[in-house]
This record gives sequence, structure tokens and C-alpha cells, in this order.
Amino acid sequence: MNIDWVGGLARWFHYLAGVMWIGLLYYFNFVQTQALAEANKAGEGGPISKYVAPRALQYFRWSALVTWVMGFTLLSTLPHGMSAFMLQPPYVGIGIGAWLGTIMLFNVWVIIYPNQMKILGKVPATDEEKAKARRVAFLTSRVNTALSLPLLFFMAFGFSHSKVVGL
Repeated sequence: MNIDWVGGLARWFHYLAGVMWIGLLYYFNFVQTQALAEANKAGEGGPISKYVAPRALQYFRWSALVTWVMGFTLLSTLPHGMSAFMLQPPYVGIGIGAWLGTIMLFNVWVIIYPNQMKILGKVPATDEEKAKARRVAFLTSRVNTALSLPLLFFMAFGFSHSKVVGL
């Protein structure tokens, strides 16, 4: 396959999966958390926890992975693309974006998702373990939300700057 096609497809899927990933991140942090709290107070949170949250978490998890893999593929197909991961000038901006995405991916797969599975009862856990999992997942999700803004800035700025310098 021609390297231009690989880069083009990687870019397209990177954008699509990234929109889904960040969109779901914002959905969880700005919509579902408060809505589920209200629904639980009214005794109506079960359907959200049973039907919506597990499905949304699957899309969240896999869109994070696809975003990262396609971003890595995209950088790998470009001349000097690995310089970004090494934070070598003049590719530092996009490299910072790539590393922020890597941290966020780690948070999703290693911290948020496993703790959410305890909270939703998909993995056996005591009430104490669920309470701890709830706090850890909440805080880590908020960290990812905070990291998403500099991530988007560095990815947009870094890539547009890299275009100027020939990445």
C-alpha cells in the first residue's frame, strides 16, 4: 500500500475516533455524572447503569485506542514523524500532544475502565472497593478532561507548525 494512502487513512480514522473519544469524555464528565446522580436519587438510575454506561464505556475505551494507534501510524508514515515522539525540535508541539494522548490512553485502559467495571458490577467488588473505584475513576476522568484542552491545542498547533517545517 502506498505510504500516502496509509497516512491519509490514519489521519481520517484518527480524527473520527478522536472526536468520539473526546466527545464521550465530555459526555461522561458533563452530562452522565450529574444525570446519573439525579436518576439514582429518584430510584431510576438502574437503566443508565445497566444499558447506557457499559455501552458508552466500550465505545470510549476502543475509540481511545483507535485514536492513539492511528495517530502513531500517522506520525510513523511521515518523514521525521518519530522526532515528535522524541520531543525533538521543531516537532516538540505535536510531540507533547502525542504524549498527552498516550497518558490519557493509559488512564482510560488501566485506571478508568477497570474501576468502572467494578462500579457497574461487571467485576466483583465489595462496597468499599466500589466506593474507592468510584473516586479513582472520577478523579482520573477529570484529569483526562483537563488534559484534553492542552492535547487539542498541541495537536492542532504542533501539526500545523510541523507542516510549515516539513514534517
